[in-house]
Amino acid sequence: MSDAPVRALVFDLGGVVVDWDPRHLYRKLFPGDEPGMQHFLTHVCSAEWNARQDAGRSFAEGIAELQARHPEHAGRIAAYWERWDEMLPGPIPGAPELLRELHAAAVPLYALSNWSAETWPRARGHFDFWECFEGVVISGEIRLAKPDPAIFRHLLESYAVDAATTLFIDDADANVEAARAVGLQALRFTSVPQLRRELRARGVACRPD
Repeated sequence: MSDAPVRALVFDLGGVVVDWDPRHLYRKLFPGDEPGMQHFLTHVCSAEWNARQDAGRSFAEGIAELQARHPEHAGRIAAYWERWDEMLPGPIPGAPELLRELHAAAVPLYALSNWSAETWPRARGHFDFWECFEGVVISGEIRLAKPDPAIFRHLLESYAVDAATTLFIDDADANVEAARAVGLQALRFTSVPQLRRELRARGVACRPD
């Protein structure tokens, strides 16, 4: 843990603030077939495939490419865009309350997320706590994605954030390590109670869980 004080926080969104997960949708499309769903999300609409939309590729292009390769799954592939909102059922428990608490305490908050520029407006419409963030960087809008160090530098430069006194919070180890490599303090998120404990240990005023 760094000895520098924490004066600002940068949050990942999916898996930290909001519960985005394709399995919420695809369990409906593979009823009673968990292995089939897992195979589809590993080998067809995979995380690697989705990451290209997060980096700026259009869903139309990505879906057309997959449907040509996997015509037997054409409808399920199309659902990734058509029924995308069903992948986002709600916030991570306790996250909106924590954001509002920190915002009320005048802690500067930012978001840095791998997210498609096309689905980000849809996500914004689901929740009412975005005003807590002083700045938001979305990978698909700038065509840079974590863990590329350039996306962290983009946030730091865009909002004049001091890396040494800023804590980055993400649920992926690779992104945490990348943040540390550019001088940010960073921790891996597992739950809001864990995050509250970590923040208090770093001197950030928030109530115990």
